[in-house]
Amino acid sequence: MRFKALVVDDSALMRSEIKKILELDPDLEVIATAQNGEEALQLVKECQPDVVTMDINMPEMNGLESLKHIMQENPCPVVMVSALTSESADETIEALAVGAFDFFQKPSGSISLDIALQGDIIRKKVRVAARSKRKIRSASESWKKIDRKAKVIERVRQSLNRSRNERLASASSIVAIGVSTGGPRALMSILPALPSSFKGSIVIAQHMPEKFTYSFAKRLDGICALRVKEAENGEPLQNGVIYIAPGGRHLRVLQHSDRHHGIEVDNQMTNSFYMPSVEVLFRSLLESAGNQWLGIMLTGMGSDGAQALTDLRHMGGHTIAESEDSCVVFGMPRKVIELEGAEFTLHQDKIANKIVELIGNAVCH
Repeated sequence: MRFKALVVDDSALMRSEIKKILELDPDLEVIATAQNGEEALQLVKECQPDVVTMDINMPEMNGLESLKHIMQENPCPVVMVSALTSESADETIEALAVGAFDFFQKPSGSISLDIALQGDIIRKKVRVAARSKRKIRSASESWKKIDRKAKVIERVRQSLNRSRNERLASASSIVAIGVSTGGPRALMSILPALPSSFKGSIVIAQHMPEKFTYSFAKRLDGICALRVKEAENGEPLQNGVIYIAPGGRHLRVLQHSDRHHGIEVDNQMTNSFYMPSVEVLFRSLLESAGNQWLGIMLTGMGSDGAQALTDLRHMGGHTIAESEDSCVVFGMPRKVIELEGAEFTLHQDKIANKIVELIGNAVCH
């Protein structure tokens, strides 16, 4: 059975090009196209597509507004189409918060004649999104709860006594998280649940291109009790701070003086397809911190970081894999579990408490 796709873009040329790209996949059939958000809403209702590609910037009703209506009225997987601008990055992160499955970029502006260069990744993302239709539908209500919680935190964050523990992070207080498809929603659920008194330092490799990670860190900083920032080369790891690896660059944690650790950010090519790479981050911690850190694998396609996390577990370190029940894509955690690298396999809702439990015990010893 072929998956039914709806393509939404105000440019006739882009609608045609995206349709051609998708239909090179034997599993995908473009059943309709729309030129604005209002038309998309009607076609989603009439055609019941398995997946929608949605341009962000459109007249009459833009992609973000259309997405909000779809998730409320006829939930289905939506893959956003974003231009390479700071404004589009902010809107894309907002779309992921609202419930978009994933996004892909137009490589050269709103009219990208070279979009076919992105063909393989576009087809992969849309195909995986279409297969996740059942999970997206069942997750829509829980996302509304997450969004309400975020809004409450955002309203009161100015009155929070945010943790500003200036003590540098030691190995036993470091948490490293690897995540890909579905990651923004997972992180926007887990990280706000950590208290301002949390004594650890968190480093995250989220598969995301440059420009978007800055917007994502800014969004998280607005809803978390802990400080969240895009990581910078050379800065020391501080307890009470969450660091997001910059898109298009690798993040490593290196040992500085004594037991303290710092960040290295670079764009050196490795044998990893992803930049930032989860494997690169986890390997750096194995080298600089041994088994004294907590490793976590969340939702995502593929197996990036699975072997390094398994090595941590086999060395006696603590590891967590997100369970299939809450994963948007049960790829990266599944690989960890298959390799017997997961000490704990937990639903997304239980991960924050386990982080506090494990790091609290480690810091106290």
